[in-house]
Amino acid sequence: MPLKETLDAAIKQAMLAKDKVRLTTLRSLKSQIMLAETAEGAQGAALTPDAELKLLNKAAKQRRDAATIYKEQFRSELESNELAELAIIEEYLPQQLTEADLVERLVHIIQRVGAQGPSDLGKVMGVAARELSGQADGKMISQVVSNLLNNTNQ
Repeated sequence: MPLKETLDAAIKQAMLAKDKVRLTTLRSLKSQIMLAETAEGAQGAALTPDAELKLLNKAAKQRRDAATIYKEQFRSELESNELAELAIIEEYLPQQLTEADLVERLVHIIQRVGAQGPSDLGKVMGVAARELSGQADGKMISQVVSNLLNNTNQ
């Protein structure tokens, strides 16, 4: 079932449950989908699963970044709201890789690409970002790849 239809059903449930945070978050996601579908060049077509995944990842990243900023500014009420919205968005994202699984997958990618050291970071990141899209945060992928490539040089 397309994400838009899933969100429609979840919005109805949130309305019945009078869950304001869930309702606001789901409406925001649906709005972003509708904007993407009607964007110039989209021709009103439904989004592909990859496009939906990118949209969800972008929304999750926005909430994560906002929560970090609020935490730094000691605005705990706003931080908790962003984290609550993030948890709702993560329900629609695929299961995230654990750090051990991520390291294992990245080691295979590094071997397959033939990366030798830190100078090959871009080559590895291109493949890793494509293959692990939606399964791990981009910052975490970059950090682990960097650590792995720096350790291969020793």
